This record gives sequence, structure tokens and C-alpha cells, in this order.
Amino acid sequence: MIRLEVSELCVYPVKSLGGIALAESDVLRRGLRWDRHWMVVDASGRFLTQRQLPRMALVATRVGGDGLLLNAPGMPALRLPPDASGEPVTVTVWRDTVVAHAASVEADRWLRDFLGVACRLVRFAPSSSRPVDPAYGAQGDETAFSDGFPVLLAGDASLAELNRHLARPLAMSRFRPNLVVAGAAPFAEDGWRRIRAGGVALRVVKPCSRCLITTVDPARGEVDGDEPLRALAKFRQRDNKVYFGQNLIPDSEGVIRVGDPVEVLEAG
Repeated sequence: MIRLEVSELCVYPVKSLGGIALAESDVLRRGLRWDRHWMVVDASGRFLTQRQLPRMALVATRVGGDGLLLNAPGMPALRLPPDASGEPVTVTVWRDTVVAHAASVEADRWLRDFLGVACRLVRFAPSSSRPVDPAYGAQGDETAFSDGFPVLLAGDASLAELNRHLARPLAMSRFRPNLVVAGAAPFAEDGWRRIRAGGVALRVVKPCSRCLITTVDPARGEVDGDEPLRALAKFRQRDNKVYFGQNLIPDSEGVIRVGDPVEVLEAG
């Protein structure tokens, strides 16, 4: 019998900044602990991402009980306490408006100096609520500053299949998933409806449409062409969008570890 298992876990504490590979992670109802817990916004409070600022990919993050640490080329390290909560700020991510807390004037200055634009770092307010799209979620399903859903899953074999269509293979980091599964056939995740990873049950609710962020080389912080979008358009396109990966919503809380078995509870 084919064994499916978790091959990678990753969180992105600040939306669109660098990710952190983990050996294990707590999974909460809003997703993996610390994932998209902070966000960079412009002067109007609207979210900023690598779509506008590819250089964001160069900011490395680390997070834990001692707070959030940011590093970037040519910049001094910046540390913020985990509960840094300044003034309330109304921010917008896609079509959702929520209340966040300003991180610090120091963080704003640090990001402005590196990114070259006026911006602020904000933290998702514990009291805020951001429901997922009700067309795909149930009552009480929420996320923080992710694009739309708490967890993003991708398959190792799916990336290998995509790379067969590319002149230069790409790493999974281009797609910024939280959970990577090994052992399945290419794009088998398209047919999953519910899974259990370790002790955590999750619903598979919506394919993930991909954008220009996948064309940013995370090592250089620059767009380096039109791949993988051009290749995906040849065999993963519908409704004028291309798809890679699946959005998930946790049905329970718990811990997921690299190497944990993945069980498909429902397919269809």
C-alpha cells in the first residue's frame, strides 16, 4: 500500500516575506501557528506583496517565544516582541477589511529603508475575525492574513510533474505552501476532500489559483520570466486561471510533524 506522508512544513509569519521550514507545527483553526500573523501595508492600509515588491522575498523571518526577527541584506537585524501591539489600524487584504495593530515605528522605518516605499508592519488583532469565503467554508471558519484560506497544500509529485514541462526546474518555495505531501501521484490532491495529517483533520475546499508571485526568484528577489505560469497554462488552466495546490481548512487542532502519515478520509 502506498504511504502518504508530510515531507515539508512551512510558515510565513509576515505575509509575502521569507518563510520558515519547520520540523513540526501547532495547527490552530486559523492555520499553522504564526502563519501570516503579520502583514506589510501601504499608507492607506492596503496589503503589499511580492506582486508589487518582489524584493520582499529577501527578508528572512524567524519567530518564536522571543518574538519576530527580521533580517535582510545590508540591514541590521530587527526584533519585535511576540505580542507587540501598537495603535489599532484598519487594514485591507483583498476585499476584506479587518482591525490590526501597528507593530512599531522602528519596524516601519526598517521596512521602508529596505523596500524603498512608505509602509507599515501590522499584526493581526487577536479580537479580529476574518471569515473565509462562505462559498467554500462553514460557519466559524476563519483565517488571518493569508490570501483566503488557513492552509495551503501541495504535492511533491505535482511539482516533479510541473518541472518536466520546464527548461529549468523550480523549487517548491516558489509556491509558498504550508504543507507538502509525498507519496501521492501527480495532482492526486485535486481529488481529495478530507485528509488527516498526523492527528489533524482538514477539509480540502478549493484549488489554489496562482499569480505573479510564483515568477519571483526568492533567492534574488526579482521576477525572472513568466514561468511557471506559462507552463501551467498548458495543462492546469481553466476559467482563465492556472492552478497548483489546494486550500485547506482545519477541522481540528493539533500538531503536525514532518514524516507524519497523511490519510485521505474522503475523495471525490
